[in-house]
Amino acid sequence: MEAFMELNSKLNSLVWGPYMLVLIVGTGVYLTFRTNFMSITKMGYVLKNTLLKMFDKTTVGEGEITPFQAVATALAATIGIGNIAGVATAIALGGPGAIFWMWLSAIFGMATKYGEVVLAIKYREKTPDGRFVGGPMYYIRNGLNLKWLAAVFAFFGAMAAFGIGNMTQANSVAAALETTFGASKLISGIVLAVATAAVILGGLKRIAQVTERLVPFMAAFYIIGGIIILAIKAADIPAAFGLIFSSAFTGTAAIGGFAGSTIMMAARFGVARGVFSNEAGLGSAPIAHAAATTDNPVKQGLWGIFEVFMDTIVVCTITALSIVVTGVWNTGATGAALTTAAFDAGLPGPGGIIVAVGVLLFAYSTILSWEYYGERCAEYLFGSKAIMLYRIIWIPFILIGAIGGLVTIWDIADTLNGLMAIPNLIGILGLSGVVIKLTKDYFSKGKEA
Repeated sequence: MEAFMELNSKLNSLVWGPYMLVLIVGTGVYLTFRTNFMSITKMGYVLKNTLLKMFDKTTVGEGEITPFQAVATALAATIGIGNIAGVATAIALGGPGAIFWMWLSAIFGMATKYGEVVLAIKYREKTPDGRFVGGPMYYIRNGLNLKWLAAVFAFFGAMAAFGIGNMTQANSVAAALETTFGASKLISGIVLAVATAAVILGGLKRIAQVTERLVPFMAAFYIIGGIIILAIKAADIPAAFGLIFSSAFTGTAAIGGFAGSTIMMAARFGVARGVFSNEAGLGSAPIAHAAATTDNPVKQGLWGIFEVFMDTIVVCTITALSIVVTGVWNTGATGAALTTAAFDAGLPGPGGIIVAVGVLLFAYSTILSWEYYGERCAEYLFGSKAIMLYRIIWIPFILIGAIGGLVTIWDIADTLNGLMAIPNLIGILGLSGVVIKLTKDYFSKGKEA
């Protein structure tokens, strides 16, 4: 195991080194410029056509689920442990400055996610049994005609799901429930595995039905708790922003239980945890969006922008500011334990319970959605016969994650994320001209507000 972790550490340093950071953020920057900053300048239009139409069932076009069910399934995956434990880990390792780099990656990541979703709809396929399938493996194969690269993505996607979408989620749930309620990690893992099996064995439509109800509730529950803390600590917010911006460009000195960090550490962990949270560039969310009922790729692409905005600019920021304003960021704690400490300090009594319940709901919904992503990748590689087998294999890994070590699991998940992102980013950049054309065609027809 030690030799394996040493190999993983070397691979992790390679796939999350400077070149990967440049590739991920650079792709977002490139698409942002090529689309004339559409993901930023048209945010009002995006929110009007997503947030205000969240429960609108009157959709036109072909698809398997509603546009909101698609984004709810994607948000169920993105609003996960990355928003609670991931943000805390970024601050614990990179200092408060990591938050700035997380924001920056999200601002440009909105364009990346938009491009992914547009391509997913453009190149999706309909199976003989009436299902809609799509995602990076399809737009890489059908758009770039690179079958081998599509297979590489599908392989890493099927494997990465066990890290980012399964074991890390289960691990954080078990840790949070043990810390807050004294629950056994083994028992938590078993209950979580059984609850997951009850949904995923019913396929996408059952997953979508659960997530469209669960996501709005869980997001509101956690956001309201965080806003209350920030309201109580409102006087400390300006200083918190000052610390975040200054640390982003100077690093953070060792203080309290914090070991100190450099600018590179802040950037690396901020971007890495930001990507882990909003998944822009990973190629995961387009797999869910590909099943949406829509008559235009750009319409569904707007939901991709909303997804990153909601996940990182709203939810992650609430977590990050809560950790900084309560002063617990330098205690040496990490993961969900650090966020729990922040909520306990800001809202003694119910604070820890809010985080524990948030972790449970966020992680559970993420496990459901990532199982779907993984099975679609497995189906692409091995055909429909692999679907049920993948679901069955998925369930015991939840238990393994619940009782495993946090550092080991996070390290493996980071490596798999990086390997999964590489072929997807190649696909996005190679097909960026298609995204630009579809965007120009859509807005030239007077669609904008």
